[in-house]
Amino acid sequence: MTTILVAMGEKNEIGADNQLLWHLPKDLKHFKDLTSGHPIIMGRKTYESIGKALPNRTNIVISRKKNWFEEGILIVGSIKEAVKFAKKINENVFIIGGGNVYEQTMEIADRLEVTLVKAELKADTFFPKIDPKIWKLSEEIFHEKDEKNQYDFSFQTYEKIEH
Repeated sequence: MTTILVAMGEKNEIGADNQLLWHLPKDLKHFKDLTSGHPIIMGRKTYESIGKALPNRTNIVISRKKNWFEEGILIVGSIKEAVKFAKKINENVFIIGGGNVYEQTMEIADRLEVTLVKAELKADTFFPKIDPKIWKLSEEIFHEKDEKNQYDFSFQTYEKIEH
């Protein structure tokens, strides 16, 4: 199962200046719970925005940058290569960004795990449109903002419709 994991605003915004647009501890815990023990695939800029390899996961980073090395991660040159390595490690693979990686993996994904943040913020990076002819919302859990989470948000699961 290949799952795309994303937190986005109401206009599909996901980031600005290589940073997330919000800090939602409940979403970070959800992310950790879903991905722990599984391979995660990300682009180099996403990796750099995180700043380190995430523990308890195989971190696979896609980069065209030559002679680039970081401790604790697997660096590959393509999405195809990343998915091939990830599937050898574990059948459940998570794609965690960024924008270009999401665009290139929508076709191969089986599931979308979306945190839909009830906000419209200025962004320079966006998630591709979720086509209702391809994706069916199968679960949605709403969370109200609180003292630690500044926005209302929902965890949404989309399953690919078999054609």
